[in-house]
Amino acid sequence: MNERAEQRVRALALVPHPEGGWFRETFRSAERVPASALPPRYNGERRLATSILYLLAAGERSHFHRLRSDETWWHHAGGAMHLHVLGGATALRLVVGPGSPQAVVPHGRWFAAEPEPGAEFALVGCGTAPGFEYEDFELAERDELLAEHPAQRELVLRFTRGQGDV
Repeated sequence: MNERAEQRVRALALVPHPEGGWFRETFRSAERVPASALPPRYNGERRLATSILYLLAAGERSHFHRLRSDETWWHHAGGAMHLHVLGGATALRLVVGPGSPQAVVPHGRWFAAEPEPGAEFALVGCGTAPGFEYEDFELAERDELLAEHPAQRELVLRFTRGQGDV
């Protein structure tokens, strides 16, 4: 990790994220939404909203994953963040950066992220409503994602972990 990214990670007290990169939860609503008021994809009550800070340094990536909630991304510092969102035979690339400071990834879509080429790091905020719970998070399995999205082979191989990968 480069020095500027490492300074940000330390200053913001970020810790490793399971999908790759660094994060810290910054908000978890005290209010809850009852299961009866949520779509059927949720198996219980949820916090009203949650948010995190999230950083990827040059060369790091967020592996393909999906959430039960829509996720809004806001750019805070560094270079732009490129979000790769899978959908059928196509992939959409969203850019969250100084020129387009906000993007939304719809719930249930596989997505991955990386800093723009040449950026030392990208620091963003991510928020979900209803709030995030780890049971709402699914990290993609390479073989299953390749079978589901064969036209996106290059992206799937680049943003998933296979046998023997570190």
